[in-house]
Amino acid sequence: MGKTIAILVARLIFAAAFAMAAAFKFAGMQMTADFIAAAGFPIPLVLAWLAAFFEVALVLGFLTGAFFTETALLAAVYVIFLAFAFHGPSRWAGNQMEFGFFVDHFTFLAGLLFAAVHGSGDRLALHSGFIWKRA
Repeated sequence: MGKTIAILVARLIFAAAFAMAAAFKFAGMQMTADFIAAAGFPIPLVLAWLAAFFEVALVLGFLTGAFFTETALLAAVYVIFLAFAFHGPSRWAGNQMEFGFFVDHFTFLAGLLFAAVHGSGDRLALHSGFIWKRA
């Protein structure tokens, strides 16, 4: 029972983190686009919208458990991309807090990789996916 509760809480935490990120993007899409542009990416408004919808898809994957391993792996790649793109070494000299933000992404990565390997649990999960399927 404890394992099931821990897995469900972890899934809710993952979902909540990405839901908050998506909500902030939707609430301030132009601000998000400005942040993306400041990092040097082209078509920032398009990328902001894509990021917001991608985060909504991640939320759905974590909440339903469908394609859970794929969801966790995609989220892991996304989190590391964000770490380097927005908090990478080029930003540490100007603001030491950026190093902390950068390292925090690796903690998140560890949890996502652990989740990808161990799955969505036996309860409240649609066990479908390309990489791993529960019998």
